[in-house]
Amino acid sequence: MREFFKYFFGKGETIEFENFGFSHFAPIIVAALVIFLIFKFRDKIRAFKHEKTVRLALALVMIITEMSYFWRLVGSPELNPNPVDHLPITVCGWAVIFGSYMLVTKSQSLFDIVYFWVFSGTIFALITPTVISNTGPTRFRYYQFWLEHTTGYIAIFYMIFVHKMRPTLKSAAKAYVALAILAVIAYVANRILGPGANYLFMAEPEETPSILDILPPNFTIRAIVMASVVTVMFFLSYLPWLIIDRKAKKSLQQGSDTTPTEEENNG
Repeated sequence: MREFFKYFFGKGETIEFENFGFSHFAPIIVAALVIFLIFKFRDKIRAFKHEKTVRLALALVMIITEMSYFWRLVGSPELNPNPVDHLPITVCGWAVIFGSYMLVTKSQSLFDIVYFWVFSGTIFALITPTVISNTGPTRFRYYQFWLEHTTGYIAIFYMIFVHKMRPTLKSAAKAYVALAILAVIAYVANRILGPGANYLFMAEPEETPSILDILPPNFTIRAIVMASVVTVMFFLSYLPWLIIDRKAKKSLQQGSDTTPTEEENNG
């Protein structure tokens, strides 16, 4: 049993995870199914007398998932845990923390931040999950990673479908400023800690293949490209709501144009 736990919570020596394989798409499909079920039963969930308990349970799963990453490091000395390499300076980590608190409090401000961070930052981890290259479905880290990076989407869609929350242009500005602050913290940390520190992938390309490999190694150009990509992703994240608002406005205008006037009614 001890050997099993050592293996399960340990790290593989070879590549165990392949991008775009079954083990890559399976957790994404499961998360999509959960989101679909939330959408389908949104009215029943909203009216459910224990709806708050559902939110608290999801929030608890998110927090435990995030904390278990550090518990595993502390409990497995062979992983050579180094606090400097695992500071809480990640978009995905804070999205989970903010998302769990959002579920508990139904905070619109936290929804604003989590919505854009998830759709503009966490999505890259789903496309190329480089940090789990040595941990496949037989390892704890595989499940911890996918829960951390999919429950954020589940939480966001839960608040959209069940509690009818939505982002606005002010939400985008708020989330952008919060992300800029985190980026400054990451930059300072990378500079202070020196070679090897690569928070928010701002310092250098990762050793394992990633979608972020397209970023240039020069910091200035890298930062400009990253800021541009984030801006585009923010716009794409808000685009569905922009389309919905324009359609609603157009429908309202058409409705007012076809409303009979008082003279027409009397005639």
